[in-house]
Amino acid sequence: MFIKDRKVVISAAITGATMVPSLSPYLPKNPDEIIRNAVDAHKAGAAVVHIHARAENGEPTGDPAVFRYILSGIKQECNAVIGITTGGANGMSMEERFAVIEEFAPEMASANGGSMNFCYNRLLADVENPLYDWEREYVERTWDNVFKNTFRDMEYCINAMNRCGTMPEFEIFDYGQLNNLKILKKYGVITQPVYIQFVPGVQGGMPANNTTLMFMIDQAKKMLGEDIQYSTVGIGRKMFKLGAMMALNGGNVRVGLEDGLYIHPDGTLAKNNAEQVTKIRRILEDLDFEIASSDEARQMLHLKGLDKVRF
Repeated sequence: MFIKDRKVVISAAITGATMVPSLSPYLPKNPDEIIRNAVDAHKAGAAVVHIHARAENGEPTGDPAVFRYILSGIKQECNAVIGITTGGANGMSMEERFAVIEEFAPEMASANGGSMNFCYNRLLADVENPLYDWEREYVERTWDNVFKNTFRDMEYCINAMNRCGTMPEFEIFDYGQLNNLKILKKYGVITQPVYIQFVPGVQGGMPANNTTLMFMIDQAKKMLGEDIQYSTVGIGRKMFKLGAMMALNGGNVRVGLEDGLYIHPDGTLAKNNAEQVTKIRRILEDLDFEIASSDEARQMLHLKGLDKVRF
């Protein structure tokens, strides 16, 4: 008897807070470009769009007014699941990062699994004249930066999500952070189904390769249960290889200009998020996977629905 595979959820991380405009002319660098890229990525097949906000000069921002403009603009044009960052950007306070949960009560939001060195100080090493004055200092200060997510921070974030009916998307950068989730689940802080976004390849975290991800999937199931769901960030030029590997091992897939600027490992730049979504969708469909719609993703991920958000 033929048993139909489950559908795969494609997420598109639209702009992030790591990449800076000088690295690619195609990076969405203002609110209107973020909206356009998110809507087009959804049309190309992304059930979920993951949103950071940027000001008009391309700088990452936690300004609630900018976030509301972006979130409302996407919602007006499509029914994508809109996930919001709580990672914010380097230099933001805990209050700035987590304010978006209570303010907007999104269907889902990132919940970081622990503190780590999050370094990308050499990102502009080959760029002589950055487009914006803020860029070089922004990346170079990460050389002495700790991405702070203490147990107090994590509990604050997860409890806010529980109150708002927001599904945590647990971003896991290293092995020990799985144990953090196990502890938080044991003490009743984590009350919703567990959905993990593995984030390999960050300087300061786990390496990006198949062996690491297979180990992480195995350990996550042993610590948190066989019924967990998971996905992976495919960092840089490994985006499509790691995405396909994750789907073949029971997970979902994430692409997007937040995670990598390329459409091909030879260094060809992606012209927009939709181009990356189209490529990963083609790969998955050639592997005989079906792609989940936004409403199917809502059902799979136990989300509350777009009518219950505050934007």
